Amino acid sequence: MPPDTLYQRISDYANRADPYPLYAELRENGVVRQEDGSYLVGTYHQIAALLHDPRISSDFLSRADPDDTLLRPDDDLPPAFIGVDDPEHDRLRRLAMRPFGPPHSPGRIDALHGDITRIADELIHAFRGKDRVDLVDAFAYPLPVTVICRLLGVPQEDVPRVRVWTNTIIAALDPADGDDPKRRRHSAMEARTAMAEYLGDLAEERRRRPTADMLSALANDEGPEGRLTQQELKSTAVLLLIAGHETTVNLIANGMLTFLRRPDILEQLRAAPELMPRAVEELLRYEPPVHFLPQRSPLTDIDVAGVTVPKGAPLILMLAAGNRDPVRFDDPDRFDPLRENNQHFGFGSGIHNCFGAPLARIEAQIALHAILDQLTGSRLVEDPPPYRRSPVLRGPRHLLIERTAGA
Repeated sequence: MPPDTLYQRISDYANRADPYPLYAELRENGVVRQEDGSYLVGTYHQIAALLHDPRISSDFLSRADPDDTLLRPDDDLPPAFIGVDDPEHDRLRRLAMRPFGPPHSPGRIDALHGDITRIADELIHAFRGKDRVDLVDAFAYPLPVTVICRLLGVPQEDVPRVRVWTNTIIAALDPADGDDPKRRRHSAMEARTAMAEYLGDLAEERRRRPTADMLSALANDEGPEGRLTQQELKSTAVLLLIAGHETTVNLIANGMLTFLRRPDILEQLRAAPELMPRAVEELLRYEPPVHFLPQRSPLTDIDVAGVTVPKGAPLILMLAAGNRDPVRFDDPDRFDPLRENNQHFGFGSGIHNCFGAPLARIEAQIALHAILDQLTGSRLVEDPPPYRRSPVLRGPRHLLIERTAGA
């Protein structure tokens, strides 16, 4: 049976390559209630207001159906800070931020600049001269996963295990028909638990023998509020490891695809590399790595654009739809690396604004600058390329290019 509700059509893999006409339909219809009782919101100003509204909860317990979420805790592992509200969210996030960025660790991300550049150059060197290259497998995936593993202190030989666990967890975000969602959630919880135990064991090693990596800092930091408990540390480390590379893979891959489709933009950036930071911000608006937030619900009945959303109802904020709202952005379906006043939802907004945004920005800027010469004189073998299954974390699964003669 073909999908009939708007959310089902957005989630349908057949529309993964171009969901934007469906987002336009959502904006035209305001707040759209689905048959399952969820509410879709797709206009920029409504999303912005809800992201900053203290009546909107990220806590799984606020959901009318709290079992239908990956964020629920099991007997041993509490939810990560993205799945709880203040004041607990604020406490956990501040403890995690101490070894990551300002004011306590202001130089950690900037210090990675040289490493990221070397990793990008090494990856490019490995495929330079080849006639065909899959830019996702050869570049967009290994760069951020290598960076986050080095940042946390995960040994290089364990990266394949991380990929298997991550793929299983992300698969649970795909609401595709024909698959048992309960089975996928169960597999994801098992993978999350396995990853948590692995990272917990690493943290114990760091307590005995501290090193310079971030996991060691999380395990040993004694701030004014004490330190994370072992279980809190596990949940936080799992979140940082997954979120620290999955979204950046999409950002880099979406950027390369956009540049390959727009040779004029490619040449503009080659001629003026100082535009790359603004180009990355435009990518975060135009082709964001996260398309919507499915884990929100109101703590009380609320009015959204004249529609009453009842307490506990799933509230799905379609960030990518808001990013192309013509009420907020001029000519929103055009990629413009010179766009002004570009306050996009590429990293969300409000108290749950993406924790890793500074790292993702630096990685994307370095990676896309480093790859520019390899994209010049290349063509896409398949356009649109095959996409990942998830409608939430949207990006190409493969991006196969072929070099033209003389490139």
